[in-house]
Amino acid sequence: MKKIIFSLIAILLFTTLLSSAQNKRPVRENVEAMKIGFITDRLDLSPEEAQKFWPIYNQYSSELDKMRKSRRENMKDARENMDEMTDAEAEKFIDDEILLRQEELDIQKKYHPQFKKVLSVKKVAKLYRSEEDFKRRLLEMLQNKRENRQPGIDKEHRRPE
Repeated sequence: MKKIIFSLIAILLFTTLLSSAQNKRPVRENVEAMKIGFITDRLDLSPEEAQKFWPIYNQYSSELDKMRKSRRENMKDARENMDEMTDAEAEKFIDDEILLRQEELDIQKKYHPQFKKVLSVKKVAKLYRSEEDFKRRLLEMLQNKRENRQPGIDKEHRRPE
């Protein structure tokens, strides 16, 4: 019964993203809510595990978000100026990218032991797998949404909404 309830919550959260353009909540909040439902469902967290796990996971996510924001800014600058960059600037961009990737790995290494303190090793492994599965599913949903909005596509050939 618990699995069914969590599955229904996850489905509800996924449909929330699809309607977010009409909803007043920002897309990011909808995605975060979907992610929480998805991970909760996949890990089958007990109330005690959830109480210990989510504060740690939220800190972990916050640190990764900050690092990824820096990385996106670095990538944006490079994309906009790649053709005008000197070799030294290009080398600095590459070095910065490697440092940011290392920082991401360092954050993951920092939180891995903390996750193992509150979850079984199998659930920690499921967590990492669930994060990847969620990203993949989110990308598929966004791709499907874009395909359905493309101008010039007959309504007859669109998937029903």
